[in-house]
Amino acid sequence: MNVVLNGRSALISGGSKGLGKAIALQLAQSGANVAILARDAANLDNAVKEIAEESGRDIRGYQCDVSDATQLEQACGAIKQDFGTVDILINNAGSSARDSFMGLTRDSLFADINLKLAPAIQLAQFVIPGMQQQSWGRIVNVVNIGAKAPQACSAPTSMTRAAGVAMTKLMANELATHNILVNALCVGRIRSDQWVRRHARDCPDMPYEDYLNGLATGIPLGRLGHASEFAQTVCFLVSDMASYITGTAINVDGGMSPVT
Repeated sequence: MNVVLNGRSALISGGSKGLGKAIALQLAQSGANVAILARDAANLDNAVKEIAEESGRDIRGYQCDVSDATQLEQACGAIKQDFGTVDILINNAGSSARDSFMGLTRDSLFADINLKLAPAIQLAQFVIPGMQQQSWGRIVNVVNIGAKAPQACSAPTSMTRAAGVAMTKLMANELATHNILVNALCVGRIRSDQWVRRHARDCPDMPYEDYLNGLATGIPLGRLGHASEFAQTVCFLVSDMASYITGTAINVDGGMSPVT
């Protein structure tokens, strides 16, 4: 069973590497025309070229720091001019920030909100009017499993991601009558650049595969996930095959989370 997104336009924040890049490729290979938002110009250009070559689709990149509301508004204007209505929105921007509750500061909390939650709201408010006009839309908010089951020293990310889940349910309830489906995906441990960086920072003398095997402890499937596996889940959710799924937060974590 193949997912077909022919004629759909998709907007992905944080789309130049990792999960975002994998999602962009998967959607493009399924027939969508894709717009990517990313902060780093070099990574963005490379991602656009690679995805366009592999998919044969129209892929466009927009350099933008999503935590800057003015930059994001300008990028949205360019996307509207290039694509018109956006059918699919993937809110994926944001990296993990970890601290203890007592180490949390007002500045670090609001910095995380401005990176993860505020841009997701702004992008959703940008795409929703067009979705309402055509009575079709898909929005996926990428959060993590800490949104449901926060561990110690997971502030502020677990807090802002929990807000993302609440926002997902709110949006789904308000937009269902317009056939706009809104879901969250709670990501677990996926092979990505963040683990490369953490390995280099925390235990550079340990072989990288041994480090990954240690991370897999406690995951029932016994391994880290691949970005392509996460992207395939996204692709299903934004297709017509998922036409009766909205307002839910789905774990993509190999069974790691204690909360379903």
